[in-house]
Amino acid sequence: MNESEALLKDVEGEIAKRSWRLRFEDAVEARFEADTQQQRSRSMVLAGLVSAIIYVLFLFNDYSFRPDAFPVAVLLRAGVMLPIGLTILWWVHRGVSPARREALMSSTIILAMVLSCLISASSTAPYSYLDVFSFGLILVVGNVVYSLRFGYAWASSVISILIALIFVILYEPMPIEVKRLAMFTLVAKALFTLVANYRLEASERNSYLHVLKERLRAGSYLKDNQALSQLSMTDPLTNISNRRKFDALLPICWQEAIDKDISLGLLVIDIDHFKAYNDYYGHPQGDECLRKVANTMQDNSRESDLVVRFGGEEFVVLMANASPEMVKRAAERIQHSVEALQIPNHGHSKESVVTVSIGVAVLSPNVGIAPVDLLSQADEALYEAKRQGRNRIKIANLIDLSSNDAGGFGKTAP
Repeated sequence: MNESEALLKDVEGEIAKRSWRLRFEDAVEARFEADTQQQRSRSMVLAGLVSAIIYVLFLFNDYSFRPDAFPVAVLLRAGVMLPIGLTILWWVHRGVSPARREALMSSTIILAMVLSCLISASSTAPYSYLDVFSFGLILVVGNVVYSLRFGYAWASSVISILIALIFVILYEPMPIEVKRLAMFTLVAKALFTLVANYRLEASERNSYLHVLKERLRAGSYLKDNQALSQLSMTDPLTNISNRRKFDALLPICWQEAIDKDISLGLLVIDIDHFKAYNDYYGHPQGDECLRKVANTMQDNSRESDLVVRFGGEEFVVLMANASPEMVKRAAERIQHSVEALQIPNHGHSKESVVTVSIGVAVLSPNVGIAPVDLLSQADEALYEAKRQGRNRIKIANLIDLSSNDAGGFGKTAP
C-alpha cells in the first residue's frame, strides 16, 4: 500500500468515525493543516485588519462617551493595540506553524479585552461602565470572525471572561445589578459564539475530508488510467510499443517535423524465415525469439526512437530528426546485432541463424505528402530486400543520399 492509498484509508476511517473531537489522526491532521494553512492565514490576516480598524474607530465612542479618558484610550488603542496587532498579523502573513498562528491570533483577543477594561476603568464619566456590554464583540471577533480553532477559541474566551470578571468586581461605580447583567450577557455571548465556532470548524473539517477523499480517489483513478493507457500502448509479449502507439505518435511526429523543418526516418524490419522457425521449434520458442530480437532492437536504438512491434514478426523503428547517414547506421546496427545473437534457425537450414530484412525510408515532411507515404515507401523497400534474398537493407528512393546508392546498402543481392 503506497502513501496515497494509506492516506485514503485513513480519510475514509475519519468519515466513518464521525467523532465529536475536532482533530483527525496524525497523518490526516498534518495533511489538513498543510492544505488549509495558506488560505487560513490569509483569511485571518484580512479579518484581523478589519477588526483592528474597527477597534481603533471605537475612539469616536471614547471621545463622546468618556472624554476624560480619551487620551488613555488613544494611547491604548492606537499606541499599544494597533502596533502589537499589526506585528502579529505580519508574522502570521509571513508564515508560522498552525499552533503558533492560533496562539498569536488568540493573544490579540485577550489583549483587546485587557485594554478595553483599562480604558473603562480610567474613566469617571457617568454610565461609563455601560461600555462593558460591548465587550462581547471581542469574543465575536475571536470565535466567529477569526474562527479560531475551537480549543483556542474556548481558552481565549475563558481567559477574557475572567479578565472582565475581575474588572467588573473591582469597578465600584458599577451597580451590582448591572454587574450581574453584564457578566451574564458576556458569558451568554461566549457560549453562543463558541457553539457557532464549533459548528463552523466541524463543517470545515467534514467538507475537507470529503474533498480530500475525492481528490485521492481521482489521483488513484488517474494513475490506474495511465497504467491502463500504457498497457494499451505496449505489446505484451515483447514489452515494447505496439501499433496502436505508433499510429498515435506518427501524425504528431510528422507535424513536429514540418514545424521544425527536420527529417523523419522509418525502418520496417521483418524476421527472415520466421514461419519456418515457428514450425520447427514451436510457438513458445518462437515467442522467446521475438523477445530477444525486440530487446536487441531496443538496445541498438536511440532513446528518442520509437521501437514498435508492428504485428507478427514485423517491427518498425520511427526516428525523429534523423539524417540519412544516421538512419543507415541504425539499420546496420540492428541487422548486425540480430545476426550476432546467433539464434539457430534449423527450420530453414542446418547452418541458418535468425536474421532480419530492413526497409528504410527517410524524408522531410511537407504539405504535399502524408505520413502513410513514409510507411508505404519503407514497406516497399522491405519487400525489395526480401525479394533480393533477405538479410539485407534496402532504402526507398525518396531522397538524394549523395555518395550512397539510393537503391540499397548493406548486403547486395547475388
